[in-house]
Amino acid sequence: MQTVRPTTVSMFTKIPDMSFTIAFYVHHHGSGHLMRCLQIASALKGYRIIFMGTGLQHVDPSIEVIDLPSDLPEGNEQDDISSMLPDSFHYAPTGLKGIRDRTVIMTSVFQRSYPMLLIVDVSVEVTLLARLCGIPTIVMRQHGIRTDLPHLLAYQSAELLLAPFSDSLYRGAKDWAYKKTLFSGGFSRLDGLSGSGEERRGHVGILIGAGGTSIDIQLIEKIAVQAEGYTFHVLGCRAEHSSVANIHWHGKVENPLTILSDCGLLLGNTGHNTVMEVAALNKRFIGIPEERSFAEQEEKAAAIAERSGIRIIQPEDLAGQDWKNVFDELSAEQADWNGVIDEDALSNIAQAIIKTGTTLFNNQLLR
Repeated sequence: MQTVRPTTVSMFTKIPDMSFTIAFYVHHHGSGHLMRCLQIASALKGYRIIFMGTGLQHVDPSIEVIDLPSDLPEGNEQDDISSMLPDSFHYAPTGLKGIRDRTVIMTSVFQRSYPMLLIVDVSVEVTLLARLCGIPTIVMRQHGIRTDLPHLLAYQSAELLLAPFSDSLYRGAKDWAYKKTLFSGGFSRLDGLSGSGEERRGHVGILIGAGGTSIDIQLIEKIAVQAEGYTFHVLGCRAEHSSVANIHWHGKVENPLTILSDCGLLLGNTGHNTVMEVAALNKRFIGIPEERSFAEQEEKAAAIAERSGIRIIQPEDLAGQDWKNVFDELSAEQADWNGVIDEDALSNIAQAIIKTGTTLFNNQLLR
């Protein structure tokens, strides 16, 4: 991974015609933001691509990576709790060296890489910082109740809002922000890949993400014991001392397609990437919405809850389920993910990014 230090470059450096940098700010919580940005970047052929974020890993070597310091307190450091948080921000503590350092790095990148279009996935504060520096942004929209002032300020300041899902999954008012949004259709890392093509009766996949989950080892073992006629394949974690015979612990799997394609039913949280992967595979789904900021997973769960072959179970209701009955009932239904995945989604996004940047920077060059 390359770490780029701040440098000073003249703002009067000649700008090549029709050329601009496409940068991504990648939020560090979970793995979903990075996976999404990598897929979008892969569709932007011929452009200089920069990723900025904290702890970025497994990034294509053709992408320039700007490693940002953490914005959390380190060592004995404490933020100044006497400073009241302004209503215009979600996270803006005072007194943290990491925040000062990362801001210096980002603004230096803005300066030396201009003309630049910044795709923000996601951060209100980075969106507003970029705009104050004269850098146009495209802001990723996520599910959740995001009508608070910071989100509205970020959405207003952006050139375009980008929702990586279909309009059919949108929940909320069809207001100015809705009209400013490109709904690309859904996509996942499994698009275009093929598995065995045959489901194995009674096989269930359990997906464990990196952002925190109620689906722990104890719950998985309880489910497997109750539904002893089913075989369970757990991806994302491993139990070293489990004695339950009908569980296969696969741990982290680079290419889970072969395992998942064998399963007729998948169980996981209702984070964006998990839902899109299940939809891409057209599998029956048990979705467990975890508590996230702005009710993100709860809102996505509500957006899919009425479809055939899908059950939403709240975390507090997990212990009381008759799991064999849940699997039996769901196995009798056909999964309905109609209209969720769009094979042109990445192309739609790439075209919108390029059109936005070309329009902005051509207009500046012609002045």
